[in-house]
Amino acid sequence: MGPYLEIVNPVLWEIGHVAWFHEYWTLRHAAGRAPLIERSDRLWDSSNVAHKTRWHLDLPDRAETFDYMADVLARQEDLVNGIDDEARYFYDLSIRHEDMHVEALTYMRQTLGYAPPIALTDRAPPPAGGLAGDASVPGGTWRLGSTSCEGFVFDNEKWAHEVALEPFRMARAPVTNAEFATFVDEGGYRIREFWSDAGWAWRERKNAERPVYWQPKRDGAWTARRYRGSEELAPNAPVIFVSWFEADAWCRWAKRRLPTEAEWEAAAIGEPAAGRSTLSDYRRRWPWGDDPPNTTRANLDFAFDRPADVAAFAGSDSAFGCRQMIGNVWEWTASDFLPFGGFFADPYKDYSQPWFGTRKVLRGGCWATSARIARPAYRNFFTPDRSDVFAGFRTCAL
Repeated sequence: MGPYLEIVNPVLWEIGHVAWFHEYWTLRHAAGRAPLIERSDRLWDSSNVAHKTRWHLDLPDRAETFDYMADVLARQEDLVNGIDDEARYFYDLSIRHEDMHVEALTYMRQTLGYAPPIALTDRAPPPAGGLAGDASVPGGTWRLGSTSCEGFVFDNEKWAHEVALEPFRMARAPVTNAEFATFVDEGGYRIREFWSDAGWAWRERKNAERPVYWQPKRDGAWTARRYRGSEELAPNAPVIFVSWFEADAWCRWAKRRLPTEAEWEAAAIGEPAAGRSTLSDYRRRWPWGDDPPNTTRANLDFAFDRPADVAAFAGSDSAFGCRQMIGNVWEWTASDFLPFGGFFADPYKDYSQPWFGTRKVLRGGCWATSARIARPAYRNFFTPDRSDVFAGFRTCAL
């Protein structure tokens, strides 16, 4: 089950919840089947089962939970070839929901100090070094959000709408461990002027002096806890497990700023207009073009067991030269998680609507994110105090 913490679920409960979500939306909602377990809604419906009670439910044991998951999958396989587009939507929703929980279970292992997933223990990316400098992105009109031709999208991405952007300069790479370490070494966590009021209150409440898993220096080198072990920080890998408050403080110290999500998206999949110093109307499907992700372009789908150096994946560069905007590490933006104009909740009404106005937007995905999730227009969202997720950041010039 794991210990009670506000930022995680019991492991056994979370796996059962994934199976229940599949069953609820594909077999029961789309196909009209009866529940496989009569009391399942009272156990696993996250909209109605209070978080703090999930450690105290009369859950099926581990073997029974996986049997339930296997039963749901077998019934889905019997139905899937005959479904219509309306039913397909719920299969698309359910597999992406599972993708999210696979990633959550992975950073939960880190939070709880469990062993790493066994198949990933020897899959470290090769060293590639650092990547300095800014990319210039022209201003103009950008259509922020998703379009109906993109296939499955979540309700908070609907729909693409025009946003005016001024020209800006964005870092070609995310902030690295070495760059963040300088902020720590110079006492950035103790200097009030670098922190917002909410950020300073968070820092004092947490008594934070460095990123959550960083350990005191050994022989002049920073180390960090990784799962249940400890290792020296890779200087050219992106800093990870930092909250939005920490990212914002680093920016103030460095005289930089976080990009808005519109700037992030334009830098990722926009192109310059031919013969003009403005953004084109054309949107690439991925930063590098229309071809799908692979291991030469993006650190996704557990291709490696950690973030790669920021200079890796040269084939991932956007039209403006920004690298790794898909995969490797989620990137905080300056934007609050708010609905786009005309928002209307999809059938899973609790996916977005309850969280508007309380979270910050992240973009791009990380090494443990599915390519189904890590589309350029996908809007991830967490509260600004969360430092347990696979999040880092890149910055813009003031």
